[in-house]
Amino acid sequence: MSLVLPSELVVDRFLPTVRAMLATRLAERDMTQREIAANLGVTQAAVSKYVSGDGGGDDRFRDDPETVATVDRIADGLASGEFDGYDALSELLSLVRTLEDRGPICDLHEETMPELEGLGCDLCVRGLDPDVRAERDVLGDVRTAARTLASSPQMADYVPNVGTNIGMALSNPRDETDVAAVPGRIYAVGRRIEIPANPEFGASKHVATAVLAAESVDSRTRGAINVATDESILEAARSAGIDPLEFEADYEDRRAHLQERFRDRGRVPRVAYHRGAFGIEPTTYVFGPAASDAAKLIVELLEAAATNE
Repeated sequence: MSLVLPSELVVDRFLPTVRAMLATRLAERDMTQREIAANLGVTQAAVSKYVSGDGGGDDRFRDDPETVATVDRIADGLASGEFDGYDALSELLSLVRTLEDRGPICDLHEETMPELEGLGCDLCVRGLDPDVRAERDVLGDVRTAARTLASSPQMADYVPNVGTNIGMALSNPRDETDVAAVPGRIYAVGRRIEIPANPEFGASKHVATAVLAAESVDSRTRGAINVATDESILEAARSAGIDPLEFEADYEDRRAHLQERFRDRGRVPRVAYHRGAFGIEPTTYVFGPAASDAAKLIVELLEAAATNE
């Protein structure tokens, strides 16, 4: 793991780019290189390199509208005498905070520390508060579940035509925006499964419906995954001591129907399924305390089904 602070990227990548941009803007406003050097706190030789285009930098900042607007504002203020060093620093600090909030600095941080990618990291903006940690843990668990499914050689045979998805809710979820899932769903491509993107909150309506129904009956059940209904999976579940729950496919309010069926059963089953209806593909939901638990059970059922063939 490479441990890189955002402030290092500000110093190494952002500041040289902004200095070069400012030097160019100030030169265009007829300021001498000595005056530019004094304002930027660099040598006159450095200003010469900046103005000639040899100063390096990162195009992500050069092309960023907020950065361009801020640099122009500072250049106008310094050239006219309306800004002093304090004013320029205030503008730059405000810009850095903006760019750290899902901006170019955040993008660079994720590139430098791949462990952050897909976490919806808000450390620079919000700090490591309990809510952020909980969201990070849920997103991480959904990614673990996706890797577990991808490692199963049987999984591709049980991805429905509409795709598979993995869902996991935060504690005490309000609606589908509190359920993390894979955007675009997971599809079978040949003998492997394709995971199109990192999980996000609010990315799935259908699997979120099942997760929310389960969590409302048993708060310990926060994960669910859908696969195609197949008798071999249901039989493998029964052999493992799991009694699959059948429910109707064509209820208009699927969440309310699932809640009612779970309450009738007295608990949330590990496996619930329907056999389809007009325009509705047969689907089986596998539940677990977390998405990774549901994925582990699916792999176990698929392996058992393959052994029994």
